[in-house]
This record gives sequence, C-alpha cells and structure tokens, in this order.
Amino acid sequence: MSRTCREIERNILRLLHGRETRKQLREIHAHFLRHGLDQLNQILSHFVSVCGSRNKMAYANRVFKQTQNPTIILFNAMIKGYSLNGPFEESFQLFSSMKNRCICPDEYTLVPLLKACSSLGGLKLGKRVHKEVIGVGFEGFSAIRIGVVELYSSCGVMEDAKKVFDEMYQRDVIVWNLMIRGFCKRGDVGMGLCLFRQMNKRSVVSWNILISCLARIGRDSEALALFHEMKNWGFKPDEATVVTVLPVCARLGAFDVGQWIHSYAKSSGLYEDFVAVGNALVDFYNKSGMFETAGRVFDEMPRKNVVSWNTMISGLAFNGNGELGVQLLEEMMNKGISPNDATFVGVLSCCAHAGLFERGRKLFASMVEHHQIEPKLEHYGCMVDLLGRNGCVREAYDLIRSMPEGTPNAALWGSLLSACRTHGDAELAHLAVKELIDLEPWNSGNYVLLSNMYAEEERWEKVEIVRGMMRERNVKKTPGQSVIG
Repeated sequence: MSRTCREIERNILRLLHGRETRKQLREIHAHFLRHGLDQLNQILSHFVSVCGSRNKMAYANRVFKQTQNPTIILFNAMIKGYSLNGPFEESFQLFSSMKNRCICPDEYTLVPLLKACSSLGGLKLGKRVHKEVIGVGFEGFSAIRIGVVELYSSCGVMEDAKKVFDEMYQRDVIVWNLMIRGFCKRGDVGMGLCLFRQMNKRSVVSWNILISCLARIGRDSEALALFHEMKNWGFKPDEATVVTVLPVCARLGAFDVGQWIHSYAKSSGLYEDFVAVGNALVDFYNKSGMFETAGRVFDEMPRKNVVSWNTMISGLAFNGNGELGVQLLEEMMNKGISPNDATFVGVLSCCAHAGLFERGRKLFASMVEHHQIEPKLEHYGCMVDLLGRNGCVREAYDLIRSMPEGTPNAALWGSLLSACRTHGDAELAHLAVKELIDLEPWNSGNYVLLSNMYAEEERWEKVEIVRGMMRERNVKKTPGQSVIG
C-alpha cells in the first residue's frame, strides 16, 4: 500500500473514532469509496463497529454485503453489532456464513455469540456455543468466561454459572455483578447479599442491583438501609439509584431522604441529564401528598416525555385533584404530545375521583375513535368505578359484558358489587357475587356475602344452598365471618 493510501486510511480511522465526525457515516463511507478503499477489511471492520455503536446495523449490513472477501475481523464486527442491537439471530446467520467460508472463529467471535444467546434467553443455543468454545480451547479466556456466566445467570441456571465463576482465578466487578443479579432475579436474595459482602471491589451497579431487588420484593427498609450504607462508603448515586430509591422513600414516608435526593439530583446534574429522575421526583412528591411541590418540579423539568405527563396526571388523581388532571391532558395534547394507554388510565381515574361523569365517557370513547388505543382491563376498571359512583350500575354491567371473554376479573365485579349495594340494585348485586364465586371459588368471603344477601331477603332455602356449595367445594369461612342460616 502506498504512503498516500496509508495516510488516507489513517485519516478515515480518525474520522470514524472522532467524537463528532463519527456521526457522519455517509460522508465517511463516500470518502473511502472515492479512494477505492471499500474492500479493505481493516477500514470496513472499524466502520461496521461504529455503525453498531450507533445502532445503524441495517447500514452496516448493506456495506458488508458489498464486500467480496470479508475476513474474520469484519465478520466479528458484524456479529458483535447484531449481538448488541439485534436482531440477535443475525449473529448466528453470520457465524454460519463464516464457517461456510472455512473461517475459524476466535474469542472475539464467540464472546458476542454468547451475548446474543443471553439476550435471546436461549439456553439450548447457548450451550451449543459453550460447547464450541470448549471445542476450540477458548474456555480459559476471561471475556469468554464472563460471557458464559452472563449466559447461565440470565437464563436462571445459577448452578452452572457458579461452577464457571468458581473456576475463575481473577474476577472483576462485572462478573460479580452478573452473579448477584442472577441470584436476585431467581429470588435468592440471601445468596446475592452473601456474594455482595464477599466483593473486594464494588461499583454503583453492585449496590443498585441489590437495592432494586430488595425494593421489588417489598423489603423497603433494608433497601433504604443499603442506600445509606452505599453513601457512607463514598459511592455517588447515579440515575438508576435515584429512580429506585425515591419510590422506597414514598412508601416508607422517608420524606427527608427524598428531599436529600432531590437536592443531590440537582447539584449533580442528574436532574438535568435524565428525564427519568424528574419523573421519579414528581411521583415521589405526589405519593407523599405534596402535589403542589410535584407540580413545581414538573413545571421546572428541563425535558419532559409522555411518562412525565402521565406521572403528574396520575398523581393529581391520587391526591383528589381530578379536574386539574383533565386540564393537564388538554395541555399535553395542545403541546403535540400524544397520550398513550397509561395516560388514559390516569385521566379516567381523575374523572372518577372528581365526578366528571360525561367527560370520562367522552374520553373513554375517544381512546379508540381518535387515538387508536384499545381499552385494557385498567381502563374498564376506571369506567366501571366512574359509572358505579354515579349510580349507572346497569351501564357498568353492560360495559363489563361487552369486554372480550375471559377479560373481566374479580376486581371489576367487586367494584360493580360495591356500586350495586350503594345504589340498592339487589338483582345486579346477586349476579356480581355469582361471577365472583365463579372467578374465586376458593374465596369464602364471596359465599358469605351471597348468603347474607339471601338472608336479608329471608330466602332461607338459598342460604342453605350456598352453605351446601361451600361444603361441596371444601371452602372454610375465615374467622369473623358468619353464614347466616
């Protein structure tokens, strides 16, 4: 290669790896096409890698298909790109094509293949790749072992993951985190904590994994204690920590901690950089009953997404300010932000709590008519609540009956039953209780309720039938209940 070509190649590589210039993929592509370097695997592999980092694999694939003699470095770049961005199956298509060309894989081929298996949750396929790893003698490579641990831990096969983990002489923080996440995902938090305590070196991710796991399973006090321990060890919370801990603070009433996080998020730049942090703060203040502070945070947010609006609307419903929630929906749409199904759950809840009967009806109808959003169970639940609160129990019953077969659940029938008893519709109340018994044949409370309703009407033969049903189905009434008969 001439000196001029080498200089052009170096220039192209500088462009590909420059912070701003790497965004100009088409211009860079045109540049090396113009100089006849479009078959140079060295350049193409770098170009494909940058495409992969920018989630432009369709473009990378077009360039790859025009290559006459791709070498292993180009195949590896393509396989890695698809393993990170998907479709993950494409990694295996390329691997097959590579083998058909009699190109032997190396560790840089097999690591992304293991990653693709982890992303697919394909244990069977992953075991075949692991077998290939052993066959070519690459099982000792650190990156390979991390890939195998990630595969087995993501698929929940922690015994196999631990076997590979135990054989590793050097374990970096990444592999420790994979093991902790795997055990926590499987529900073995004790083992996750045990591994965490054994770590010589931790990262913020290590703390986040355990804090989020404890929060998810309702161990909020332990999650908050671990957060304080994290701070005491000198670790700075990141956006994932903040988004995880704020709901814990709301549930525990740890208002002072939530306020500290608010102050920290602003001083550290997390509030400006991550919209999810602003959303979490709005949610925290709403759930703490401080909807005015939530509103101020919402108004001050440098960026908002549909989740931001949904969080504020739902918070207003939660705090009994339904009319403001409906107004916020109108403001949202005026700004050109399209509502989604979660938006309508929030705004229909606003209508139910504020008694905005006709407005709720129109909004429910507009979901399909104007926004092409098919109602889900939550939307029906809001409407049954709205109709029931306004005494339209027959309409609520007809709405439940209009739902796809098998969709209505016990909560919906329970909501209708409550409305029927409030508004004195005994006939529909009986129908609702019978539906509840069909849905929850094990729930003694439903039988007791039906029996008591019959007793109030002095229909003693029906009371006896209900008692007989309980005996036949071996349903025991809980202490404090009584079946009158």
